[in-house]
Amino acid sequence: MGVLSGIRVVEFEAIGPGPFGAMLLADMGADVLRIDRPVAPTDLGPKSATGKRVDVTGRGRRSVTLDLKQLEARNAALELIERADVVIEGFRPGTMERLGLGPDVALARNPKVVYGRMTGWGQTGPMAERAGHDLNYIALSGVLSGIGRAGEAPVPPLNLVGDYGGGGMLLALGVVAALLNVQRGGKGQVVDAAMIEGAAQLGAVVWGLLASGNWREQRASNLLDGGTPWYDSYRTSDGHYMAVGAVESRFYAELLEKLGLAGKDLPRQHDRSGWPVLRQHFEAVFLTRTRDEWCALFEGSDACVAPVLGFAEAPDHPQHRARGSFVEVAGVVQPGPAPRFLGTPSEVTGPAPARGEHGAAALRDWGFDAQSVARLRELGLGFLPDA
Repeated sequence: MGVLSGIRVVEFEAIGPGPFGAMLLADMGADVLRIDRPVAPTDLGPKSATGKRVDVTGRGRRSVTLDLKQLEARNAALELIERADVVIEGFRPGTMERLGLGPDVALARNPKVVYGRMTGWGQTGPMAERAGHDLNYIALSGVLSGIGRAGEAPVPPLNLVGDYGGGGMLLALGVVAALLNVQRGGKGQVVDAAMIEGAAQLGAVVWGLLASGNWREQRASNLLDGGTPWYDSYRTSDGHYMAVGAVESRFYAELLEKLGLAGKDLPRQHDRSGWPVLRQHFEAVFLTRTRDEWCALFEGSDACVAPVLGFAEAPDHPQHRARGSFVEVAGVVQPGPAPRFLGTPSEVTGPAPARGEHGAAALRDWGFDAQSVARLRELGLGFLPDA
């Protein structure tokens, strides 16, 4: 019984940020019913060594299948929308309208529905209908320009800034805010979540630094971009890395003490001209021990130093184990639901469904009787029999 228990979501199959946003809602208790294509597309990501696709962001759903190119199938989709609190789609602008499933039609059939739209460029503007990916969106937002080493090309920060932080999380926030507005007596509405704008919002602090004259456009020349020697990662003797974030003076002092550099004739922390000298000292010292040895030395310290863990390593860290930050679902280790609600905890209800899996049970839970289900079948709705 999560915080969104009782909220019904119709999600149209997509990739990347839309499914991630729907995953967040599902983790919080929403009943997410995904409308899948009858046949799996070929571009939804890699398969595992066993040939099975591992879809973490698709967890916690149930599925029905529809060929939305068919008029009857679109009518079936509208019947589902009529009973939903939320619709989520991630097609190019105009696609849902051409299918007869756009927000105007949806809101006419269901005036209280929240219609969440996930795109890269937004629903309007000269680039709205152009193709793109995470890297393109964060490039145009200004954010990509600040990520990377001095004198080198910008570094793609995986696809976390555009797709997931500036995309799926922004979508989920917008949907929840719109739901709250509906519950307060407001009307249903459209949530236009654009990754280019979400990425820009994630960089809000940088625009403040820029306006105050405290941000340089050159990469790795600022406080939080690896420009300072006390906010960066350093190689250890075994080829791993330690991340240093000793920004405040008291933490910096503890860093120097732990590194054996306290009391030495070093440049002051905020003396920009002395940063290359400090960096040389830090690099040399970190190379004298292994990552595990540094972890032991910094254990219990406020020097703001942490090991750089790989994805496979992270779940085993004591902090994650103590909090249960990672969960195992159908044999796949993955991040657990976040944030935490102490009164109504979130949970992962199951792995991503096969196409049509648990669809019959979902229809029953959504109030469709046997006659209605049979009619939806005739309109093209497909689902697997439930055990």
